Order: sequence, then C-alpha cells, then structure tokens
Amino acid sequence: MNSYLSMDGDESLNEGEDEQLLDMSTFGVAKWKRTQTWEEGAGSGDSFHDILAVNSLSHYDDFHTIDWVRDVQKYQHQRKEILKRRGDSPVTKAYSGLYSVAGWLVISLVGLATGLCAGIIDIGASWLSDVKLGICPSAFWLNQEECCWSQNNTAFGEEGCDDWYTWAEILQYHPVNAGSYIINYLFFVLLSGLMATLAVLFVRAFAPYACGSGIPEIKTILSGFIIRGYFSAWTLVTKSITMVLAVSSGLSLGKEGPLVHVACCCGNLFASLFPKYHQNEAKKREILSAASAAGVSVAFGAPIGGVLFSLEEVSYYFPLKTLWRSFFCALVAASMLWWINPFGTDHLVMFYVEYDTPWSFYELVPFTILGVLGGLYGAFFIKLNLWWCRYRKNSNLGKHPVTEVVLLALITAVISYPNPYTRQSCSRLIASLFKECGPEDDTDLCDYQRNFTRVDQDYYPSAAAGPGVKSTLWQLALALVVKAVLTIFTFGIKVPAGLFIPNIAVGAIAGRITGVIMEQIAFKYPTWFIFRACIATGKCITPGLYAMVGAAACLGGVTRMTVSLVVIMFELTGGLVYIVPLMVAVVISKWVGDAFTKGGIYDGHIELNGYPFLDSKRDFIHNTLASDVMRPRRGSPDLAVITQDTMTVEDIEMLMTETTFNGFPVVVSKESRRLVGMAYRNELSQSLRKSRNAQNAVSQSRVFFTSDMPSQPAPDAPPSISLLYVVDQSPFQVTNQTPVSTVVEIFRKLGLRTCLVTQNGTLQGIITKKDVLGHISALDSIHPDSMLFQ
Repeated sequence: MNSYLSMDGDESLNEGEDEQLLDMSTFGVAKWKRTQTWEEGAGSGDSFHDILAVNSLSHYDDFHTIDWVRDVQKYQHQRKEILKRRGDSPVTKAYSGLYSVAGWLVISLVGLATGLCAGIIDIGASWLSDVKLGICPSAFWLNQEECCWSQNNTAFGEEGCDDWYTWAEILQYHPVNAGSYIINYLFFVLLSGLMATLAVLFVRAFAPYACGSGIPEIKTILSGFIIRGYFSAWTLVTKSITMVLAVSSGLSLGKEGPLVHVACCCGNLFASLFPKYHQNEAKKREILSAASAAGVSVAFGAPIGGVLFSLEEVSYYFPLKTLWRSFFCALVAASMLWWINPFGTDHLVMFYVEYDTPWSFYELVPFTILGVLGGLYGAFFIKLNLWWCRYRKNSNLGKHPVTEVVLLALITAVISYPNPYTRQSCSRLIASLFKECGPEDDTDLCDYQRNFTRVDQDYYPSAAAGPGVKSTLWQLALALVVKAVLTIFTFGIKVPAGLFIPNIAVGAIAGRITGVIMEQIAFKYPTWFIFRACIATGKCITPGLYAMVGAAACLGGVTRMTVSLVVIMFELTGGLVYIVPLMVAVVISKWVGDAFTKGGIYDGHIELNGYPFLDSKRDFIHNTLASDVMRPRRGSPDLAVITQDTMTVEDIEMLMTETTFNGFPVVVSKESRRLVGMAYRNELSQSLRKSRNAQNAVSQSRVFFTSDMPSQPAPDAPPSISLLYVVDQSPFQVTNQTPVSTVVEIFRKLGLRTCLVTQNGTLQGIITKKDVLGHISALDSIHPDSMLFQ
C-alpha cells in the first residue's frame, strides 16, 4: 500500500526515467509466467505477437470505469518485452522504433487534423451565417466582409456594401422600405429555422452523441469512464457538419466547446491506429488530454491557454510528459489553422486588438464591479440552466428534441432580427465590442462628436457621445438581456452547443456599456483628481478594455476557470498589458460565484446526468469509515467470491451468469475468507473459453487459482486447469476502519476501479468508484437517482 501511495497518483507512468521509479511489471495484474506459452495461459510466449495479446485480454464494457493501475501495469510489461526483443530481428527492431515514437506521431496527426477541421468549420460558419442576410452575386462563396474586400470597397459598415445583395435586392425589390425589411426578415427567420432543423435531424439520424458541448462528457471520460461511440468517426463527421449549421442558424450558442469534442474525436481516431493506445485505455487518455488542448488552441487561437485549460478543467491525470505533448499538439493545431487563415486577417480569431492604451489604478474599482456582476451572472445562469435541463429531462419536452430545437431557432430569429446587435453573429459582435473606435469607423457604436485632424495616432482623445452611441447603449442593453435569456434555454439542446462565445458576448456587452459610461464621466469631469493625469492626452478610459474584462468575468462566473481563462483572454485579444485587470475580474467572479453555487456549469451537468466523476477539487469533510461504504451492506446477500481450489468451470460460469459484477475476490475458502487476490470478469471468461478449446476442459473440470495444483487429476476425473495467471495477487486493500476521506483520496490519486476491504487478512467487502460517488452524494443530500450509482 505504501508503494502505491508513494507514486502520487500515476506519475510513475512517465516514459523514460520516470518509468524506472517503480517496476510495475512485478505487480499482480497477471503473473505472466515466462516458462509458459500464451496457448498454455501465459502472456510471454515465443511469438512476438504474443506480447501484444496481453493488452487484448482485458476489455472494458460500455459505461464502465477503467482501472488506471492495472492498465499501466500492462503497458509497463508490454513495453519492457518489446524493448527486450528489439534486437531479435529487423521486424522487431522496426516495431520497437515505431512503438517509441508512436506518441509524438499520434500527437502530430491529431494537431494537423484538428487545425484542418477548425479551419473548415470557421470558414463554413462565417459564410453560412451571412447567407441569412444575403449573398455576394459576383462570388457567392464569399461572406459579406470578404465580398466587400474583394471589390476594394472602403465603405463597408453595418449596412454592407454595394457588392453585397440582400435577399430583397436579389428578388428585384430595390426600394429600401418596409417591404424590403419584411422580405429580409422572413428570409432570416426561415433560413435560421431550416439550418437548425437540418442540424438536429443529422444529429438524431447519424450520431446522437454529437449534441451538446461535449466537455462534461470529456471530463468524465478522461477521469476513466467508458462511453463507447462518443469519439467515433461518425460523431466527428456529424458534429463538424452540424456545428456549422447550428452556429449559422443564429441560436445562442458557440462552436468553441464542441471544437474540443471534435479534437478528441481526432485523437481517438488516430490513437486507434496504434496498438499502444488502442489496447490501453489509460494510455489513450494521454492522447485525449493533448487533443483537448488542441481543441481550445484552435477555438480561441490560444495554444498556451489550451494547455492550461486541459490541465485545469478537463484532464484527470496530467503528468509532465502529457504537458509536453499537449503543448506540441496545441502548437501544431494553431500553426495549421494559421496556415489556413480562415478569417483572412493573419490572426487565428476575429477578436484580436491592436491597442495598448495604459490603464489606471482607480479603474480597478469598475473592474471589481464587473467581476462581482460576472460572478452573480454565473450563479444565476447555472441555477436556471440546470433547472431548465432538469425540467426538459423529466417532462414531455425531452421526448420531442427536434420540435424544441426548431421552435427555439424560430423564436431566436424572430427576436434577434430587429436589433442589429443580436442579428449579427456573436463572433462579430464581440469583435466590434472589443475594438477601439478610430477615424475609419462609421458605426453607431463609434458615433462621437469629434473631428479627426490626424489619422496616424495610436489612440484618440475622448469626445462627447453622439446620438448613435446613446441609441446603441439601449440596443446593447436589450441585446444583453436577450442573449442571456436565450443562452439559458439553448445550452443543452440536441445540437452541438457551446457556451463560451454567448457568455463572452454577454460579458462584453456589459463591459462596453460600463466603459462608455466611465469614458463620458471622465470627459465631462476632467478636473476630478482621478482624471487629472489624463488631461495631457485627453484619453483616460478605453471602452474596449472594459468589454474584455466583462467578458472574462462572465465566462469565469459560469465556468469557474481561473488561470487558463486569463491566459486564453490575453491570447485571444493580444492584450498582454491588460493581464492584471483580467486577473482581478476572474478572481472576483469566481469568489462571488462560489458563494452561491458549487462548481461551474460543467460540474453541474456532470451531476445532472449522473456521470461517475470524482471531482478532485472538492474536499470530503464527513467522518465515515470504509465499512459504511463497502458492499455487501447490512441485510444484503453475501459477497460473490471464488474459492482457490474447490470450484469447477461450471460453478464459475454459473456465478458469472447469475451476477453482473465485473470482478470477483478469490479466497482460500468461503469459511475462512482469507484473501488470495482478485479475478476480473472479462479475463476470467476469456481464459475459461480458451481452456475449453486448448486444454480440453469440461464443465466438471476443477479450476485452481493456486500454484499447488495436483500434477495428475484423480482417476476418472476430468482434467483440471490452472487460472492463477488471471488473478491480481496484489489488489489494493484497506481495512474496515479506514476513514472514507482516505479512501476518496486513494481513488482520486490512483484511479482505482475497485478496492477490497479486509480485517486481519479476512475479506469483509468491496468498494467501487460508484460506491464512493453514491456515498458522497447521499451525504451531500443529493439523491443519487442515476442508474450509475445503483
């Protein structure tokens, strides 16, 4: 036990020097006897391919939990055998080399595929979003902005340009009046509904797992849970296509969270090509962690932020080796996206800012206020969204996902079109809010009463707000309410739906409004002592900075991200000089949000769906013992066990037929209950089937799980078989008086699947990960109604 605890989780798994800290191959996953061949029941035969068969012996069923320690032991054994035999022949030497570089090769392929998928999705979503408003007749494949750029039109603003045709103009209705407005309105609503309908029908028909954000499920899978098909090729294709449709439909959702799911699908696809990862679930999760970093890297143009996001938010096991590979994967993905250049600006995202106006110390007060508002908004959003998702799940609404999506898309389109700040896509809205007004801007948001005498300055003096700015503030306030409310009802519907961009938009609106108000106060009262230092330049307040801070505060309040969010925001905008205001807002929003709700939105959805996720961020504060958690409980049937030398093949097969347990403790006898080890269902069933075929075992053949097997069977008795090699002779054990707080830490740090409870070497019971989760839920007054906790 002490040897395991000294590992600090699974850190001894690092390749190279880290793997030599502890010889995992000596542990008892299966005692691979080197004197036997695989056909006789051992795993180190004379054939090179027998080495690879070790991993295929154990298989996890759908909706089951993996055992990190056992998977790592198998990987260690396989790796050492391959290295030992690399000089036997050119084939083994080549395979050994491929085995060593497989990790970096997979990571490179995942990064390239993720960047390619993100580029295609960005281009498709940008074009299809503008199709709702019109088309470029001279080059229909261009979106509105590119259409105006292609004609060197310098008058491109909120109303487009001469080369861009609205639907009313395409229908030869040229007068700009109520008739053209109604025609454009109808096309906007109908096309929005059509795109949303196609998205939900594709998801329902081809890949139901393609819906939602995917991050709650990714967190659960990376913690060791199996959801077959969640990262399949069909899910990858379906999510990529439907993400474009869903974002373009105008629904209040984003593509950033789903891009992480797409990246993990790429990771799973390429990992399946290499037995090193395909046959080992624990190793595969190292690739998925790196893929998560690549997903955020291309979603926000933030490679470093992607690595920190994977570390802070989604990964359960993140050794130094995975950190390096995540960094490299994020780098490759970002480089691929930069080469594609989906926005035509040589930037990875649309939100990049080019100003670096200094901020003043007194501005920490409004930044703190934005942080408080972001935390309150986050708590408000989480509670209402979870309430609505719970209502959807338990009502007839959940039985009609297509109808819900179509109605929500139509309602969103009808409400959004009249307001220019809800009509445009969230990405363009955020870009305009982050931007600082200059002489080239002729939008209402930049309608200030000033004359530009020079156009080459880094920043321009403040001025009185014109009528456009004043009307824009009201429109932005309405847009804030609309976006916030629609996002509550949208997150969780059966189409790809992320929440990063909608909540960034909500925060950016609140921040821009605050920034404009502060700017006008500084302009009207320049003699106030806090504004005196700005008299020389005439510029005190940067409204775009307030939009950035508000965006970080709202997203932090919803997700409870901290370090990774700050890094993502300054990589997203290029505003490195504003890191302190971003840090202040994010920290304050997390403090305020934590005061009202436990965990972020993803933790809430994990709990809502009943996924077996053991959160390492929560402390266990109850005074209970292992005997309170273990099974069997008082009044329950005795624990199903296997004796080491008294059971027949028929007895064991009947035991596995009558029960659904994934493992069976092996004891000396049912009377003594002295523990021998642990045998797992899949390995046991495969070994029995192999014994019937290769060793002529029959139903009445005795099965021995001990080395003291008689050399000759009794007269007229069928041949006996030995299955000692499938017994884990060093299962993890605790005593019945071990505090549950210790048990919880063991499951968290080692990633165990099961833990046996003993007293003086006598078997008392067994604890599984789901038992621990059910116990925590019960003590927290949360009824564990999910089937996964039963």
